[in-house]
Amino acid sequence: MDWNIGRVVDALKTKGKLENTLILFLSDNGACAEPYTVEGNPDRHVVAVDCGIKSTILDCLSEISRVTVVPATTSAEEIKALEPDGVFLSNGPGDPAAVTYLPETIKSLLGEVPIFGICMGHQLLGTAVGGRTHKLPFGHHGGNHPIKELATGKVEITSQNHNYCVDLDGVDGVEVTHVNLNDDTLAGFRCTDVPAFGIQYHPEAGPGPHDSRYLFARFAELMDAQS
Repeated sequence: MDWNIGRVVDALKTKGKLENTLILFLSDNGACAEPYTVEGNPDRHVVAVDCGIKSTILDCLSEISRVTVVPATTSAEEIKALEPDGVFLSNGPGDPAAVTYLPETIKSLLGEVPIFGICMGHQLLGTAVGGRTHKLPFGHHGGNHPIKELATGKVEITSQNHNYCVDLDGVDGVEVTHVNLNDDTLAGFRCTDVPAFGIQYHPEAGPGPHDSRYLFARFAELMDAQS
């Protein structure tokens, strides 16, 4: 990643917030400059939109598919031209409201291809379906956050590292699937009319147990159901 100090200073003067400068660099300039491929399960093909993706996520995705990683600025038309079975929206740092272009890209993909978003990808998916994001009074950081899946009552211990949350109040066509038991904030949702879901934590992480790895299998099932 090219952390040009002059560009950082210029961006700080323009943006006024360090967190927005970081997401500017990671999403627009540094996460990946060009598409690249990660070999994996040949049964499926996932396009991963890189807002700051972690290598462990790619390891998990490669178990269910081969992966083409693309920059966050890649258009919906360019993504669809890659003929993916699914689109993955990655994690990333900072304020999701700073990434103004990605919700429009996601809107153009909804209903065209199954979508799975985590962390910032979850926040951007929530924005695309009409939700709002807001800053938490106390961010969620660490590897011991209890999350409840509402459909099963199962509680999973999760790894989290974010300062923002999605509010879906009044949004049609969505169903809350997971809640954070520490503060009752939204931790996951799915769309009821198109194949898409998001999770506000790191399912690839292993804070002791691997409670949340099932979500990658769920993504595979969603893709298979649409094929």
